[in-house]
Amino acid sequence: MEPITTFSGKAVALPIENIDTDQVIPASYLKVTDKAGLAEGLFQAWRYLPDGSLNPEFPLNRPEALGASILVAGRNFGCGSSREHAPWALQGYGFRAVVAPSFADIFRSNALKIGLLPVAVDEETYHELLSHIAEDPGTTIALDLPNQRLVMPGGRAVSFPIDGFARHCLVHGVDQLGFLQQQEDAIIAFEAQHPVALNTLREA
Repeated sequence: MEPITTFSGKAVALPIENIDTDQVIPASYLKVTDKAGLAEGLFQAWRYLPDGSLNPEFPLNRPEALGASILVAGRNFGCGSSREHAPWALQGYGFRAVVAPSFADIFRSNALKIGLLPVAVDEETYHELLSHIAEDPGTTIALDLPNQRLVMPGGRAVSFPIDGFARHCLVHGVDQLGFLQQQEDAIIAFEAQHPVALNTLREA
């Protein structure tokens, strides 16, 4: 996983509340054994018309959304089932962060584990972002993970919450398993100082 520190990206707005993971990626895509191809299923019911062509009215399909790497969505984003495929599809499409007033807990956890940054902001900031994007579809947002700050187009910095352990892993570019592997020397030293009192594996 690539380390995340600071980055800027074009924002696209999808101001819909309670977008669930089935809307993010349909259940038919859960059969895959890897992440390849998940991006094409992102928001499938909204992105495509019945004949399979792109829906020109859907925000992600508009020309001005090309290259967007930050999705600004409504509150309770990622509710519904716990499928990891939802953040995989968003990341595969090119999104590095999702900004919303609130997130479903399991989606937030799944996103953090793969390096997709869920940024929860207050309602005032959320609506201000929507206004900026409506006025200028090329609006960019800057994110500073070490300092937990989102920098608005006008320069105003807004703090956002994130679990400390998750922030450490993202900044250093390691997942949970990678973090544990980095602690091998400390684990060996601890075990050496705390011998097993009872070996339950020893033959009688």
